Amino acid sequence: MHSLRAPSGSVSSTARTSRRRAAFVRAAGPQVLAPRPARQASPQMDNDGPSTSGAMAAASAASSGAHSKAAKPSIQHHRATSAPASTVVLTSSIIAQAMGTDEKTSLSPHKVAYQGVPGAYSEVASRKACPELDPMPCEQFEVAFQALSQWMAERAVLPIENSLGGSIHAVYDLLLRYRLHIVGETSLGINHCLVALPGTKLEEINRVMSHPQALAQCDGYLRKLGVVKEAVDDTAGAAQIVAREQLQGVGALCSRRAAELYGLDVLEEGVQDVKDNITRFIVLSRDPLVTHEADVRKFKTSVVFSLGEGPGQLFKALSVFALRDIDMTKIESRPLRSNPLVVSKGDDSGQLSGQRFNYLFYVDFVGTLADVRCQNALRHLQELAPFMRVLGTYPMDTDLGGTSNDDHVRGTELIGK
Repeated sequence: MHSLRAPSGSVSSTARTSRRRAAFVRAAGPQVLAPRPARQASPQMDNDGPSTSGAMAAASAASSGAHSKAAKPSIQHHRATSAPASTVVLTSSIIAQAMGTDEKTSLSPHKVAYQGVPGAYSEVASRKACPELDPMPCEQFEVAFQALSQWMAERAVLPIENSLGGSIHAVYDLLLRYRLHIVGETSLGINHCLVALPGTKLEEINRVMSHPQALAQCDGYLRKLGVVKEAVDDTAGAAQIVAREQLQGVGALCSRRAAELYGLDVLEEGVQDVKDNITRFIVLSRDPLVTHEADVRKFKTSVVFSLGEGPGQLFKALSVFALRDIDMTKIESRPLRSNPLVVSKGDDSGQLSGQRFNYLFYVDFVGTLADVRCQNALRHLQELAPFMRVLGTYPMDTDLGGTSNDDHVRGTELIGK
């Protein structure tokens, strides 16, 4: 798989590094360290990144016995956050202020970035996927991408798909803009609770706040209550707003953990319309995960590609997997933001028939780049696709939703005591 390595510039002196760390602490508070400059994110889709042939070469080396030199970190468990009000939520402005300095730090912080505030489902997913790292809350999805790109975190954990609400399109778009790699996935069984200020009765609720996905997942329940729905950035953020502003008659859809963190009462639990409510999360890194034949785990690979004009192009592209008995697990199409419309041809005479959307296709399939079948399939796909990029190869989560958000948090709390 192609590799993006960190810049190998010289390490700053202790005095200059200390000044830069101090500048970042002034901007963001003591919870996060100063970032290290990294590669610039590509604002639009292009073909100037590492070539797919380079990815094949790396995969071939891996299949011959190459091993990653990074030592596997020890696993630790962390106690749940007890004082969410003091936690700094990373924003784009904080990153910009910190990046105004010229010095470099020698190491990135021991953190995993996620979108939301303490108590968010993404925080629970980050603790589950990266228990050896400290969660770093970020205001928006893109801030988490920026934090990882700028060496302010070692990993980022972001939702990519929900069994009820479907794909998280904003994350798919950001995967294309930033040169990061998927190195893992995890999932959570989502258990939404309706929470409110202490002493509030269910019949007193006239407005409910939460993330748009959570509101959609509980739409039938909320319709029966006859309440007004209000969308906010994340589920735990809704609980935080209700608690901070002491909103009477206002409820929030969030996890039980968020209710406990912000001192709210749980009025009803498990209010999602479909009980099998599972969200899949991806784990991102600056460097790809190199696999080898000795690894017996089941792996998945994610790619994105575009197609040329003409009939049967998508069929031909997907056939490269079917012809080699490679199991595709997901396909997602998104209009190409930098060039969303193309002129399509009509019949064989070449007469133009109008415009259509120009799509990108995201595909997940079972296998690794160390597998010769997968290498040949991607070489074949590259012959058909004007653009193609491997987003990552990573171990599959074969126990989707096996651990609910509340079960996982209670387990880490008990181990941390």
